[in-house]
Amino acid sequence: MALVAGTIAARARGLDVETIGTRFGGIPSGLPSFHLPRFRPELIPGLIVPAMTVAMLGAIESLMSAMVADRMSGDRHDSNVELVAQGIANIASPLFGGLPATGAIARTATNIRNGAKTPVAGIIHALTLLTILLSAAPLARHIPLSVLAAILLVVAYNMGDWKEIPELLRLTRTDVTVWIVTLALTVFADLTQAVGVGMVCAALLFIKRVADTTTVSPVTDEYVQEGHVHILQNKIIPPYVKVFRIHGPFLFGATEKLRPVFDDVHNLPEIIILRLRNMTAIDATGLRAFEELAETLHQSGRHLVLCGARHQPASLIARADFHRHVGDANICQNLEEALNRAREIHGQTRMAS
Repeated sequence: MALVAGTIAARARGLDVETIGTRFGGIPSGLPSFHLPRFRPELIPGLIVPAMTVAMLGAIESLMSAMVADRMSGDRHDSNVELVAQGIANIASPLFGGLPATGAIARTATNIRNGAKTPVAGIIHALTLLTILLSAAPLARHIPLSVLAAILLVVAYNMGDWKEIPELLRLTRTDVTVWIVTLALTVFADLTQAVGVGMVCAALLFIKRVADTTTVSPVTDEYVQEGHVHILQNKIIPPYVKVFRIHGPFLFGATEKLRPVFDDVHNLPEIIILRLRNMTAIDATGLRAFEELAETLHQSGRHLVLCGARHQPASLIARADFHRHVGDANICQNLEEALNRAREIHGQTRMAS
């Protein structure tokens, strides 16, 4: 509505504003022609690095779009399907004079805000663009760029997870620094540079966290004694409880490991215990995955209990006020305490029913 009204108003009042036509000469009408490029082996060495860069950034931007869509819709995407489909499209696109394409965050957010639920929305979007290309291209040249800019501003504001900013500021200074650097480069440079630098910063932070959480210490009688409350052996796990353990650092590259839990949520018992005894480190992305799991389980009428977190994970969980998502009583010191808490929750549920 804003697009049509703004364009009509600009034309009716004869406003001297820049349009698609004045800036770009309009939009080509008609279908592009097929052209098979000539294979030139001598160009391969010089194109390998640019091609890998474009492919990596395209994959990252598409997966970021998918993550934005997940948060807005409450769904979960399949990264392999996204990247394979994008790869096939980008192989075919140059045969018709096209450029490499990625998932678009702005259009994806607009689509979901307007009620998109299934891939049919994407098909309708493509058919609409085709219709404009074939029949309305001459009219599109009159659209003022200021109207498009206003629409993009509204879309950008609506897709911003503004409530996430206070959550981010509760994290460590290194996490906040990576976010600020990426945000600043996105605004003052461009998304390509921001994604590249952000990924490098995140990778360096990953290395630092893994190094910081690697320790060598002697095994003492006290250590063995303290470990009894954490071990699974000789503990009875009731049928209304399912225990999942995380082994190793749970950082931005490993959060997909929780996917089987999300996919099978409706077959899970009443209470889920995440045993974090062997989880050496966690970052903002890992913590976000825990929040999404807690929300998903809560919506399905289930409960999440965390137990046994070591120093770095426990510190970040406390700093981020994660108890708001599961409750203070559901963050336990060890597995034995978590099982006792599960029995308490089960008893309360039975009394309530």
